[in-house]
Amino acid sequence: MQILLESIQVGQPRTVGRPETDDPLERLMTSAIWKEPITGPVWLDTLGLQGDDQADRKHHGGLWRAVLMYSSDHYPRWREDWGREDLGPGAFGENLTVRGLSEDTVCLGDRFEIGETLIEVTSPRAPCHTLAQRHGVRDLAVVIRKNHRHGWYLRVLRPGWIEAGQEVLLADRPFPQWQITRVADVKWDLANHADEATLLAACPALIPEWREALGRGGRD
Repeated sequence: MQILLESIQVGQPRTVGRPETDDPLERLMTSAIWKEPITGPVWLDTLGLQGDDQADRKHHGGLWRAVLMYSSDHYPRWREDWGREDLGPGAFGENLTVRGLSEDTVCLGDRFEIGETLIEVTSPRAPCHTLAQRHGVRDLAVVIRKNHRHGWYLRVLRPGWIEAGQEVLLADRPFPQWQITRVADVKWDLANHADEATLLAACPALIPEWREALGRGGRD
């Protein structure tokens, strides 16, 4: 099956919410989770897409989280789950919306060519409160961890121009045993995956801070 880059999104930080509230869905928050589709060629460098930024540099961005990829196949399911027709590319904060891949079929360390670029999968995206606040769904992080519609991060090994509509080509798969769903299960359910955690921590394709956390018994 052909894998296509359906859409490219970028965004800048914005501040929402109220400074005095006990409701976590309404608290003051600065985030760049709002990503909007763009057209035409876009430059992808080692720190991400031209025109894109992050507010929380500790948990987003950087060399190992340069861009977030998300499966377009998830959107019809979210629209059905929530009864909303307004959900589409960028709604989950992703930079690259792709058709033909999912957390079940992507593996840690997979290398993909898109246009001039070469990118590598480094970890699942850990869903956090910003997604819940954006969509007004209180337990969204828990839901995403269970249904594995979280997406995955990539680092950029070869910068270049990319454009929506281009084919996504698998160039290498060094760790076929580490599907993104399995990686996520190990990281978020260590009590039931202790032996696997030791193996995962030794995988050089995994983002360094996750390797370190697993080496400490999973403590972030």
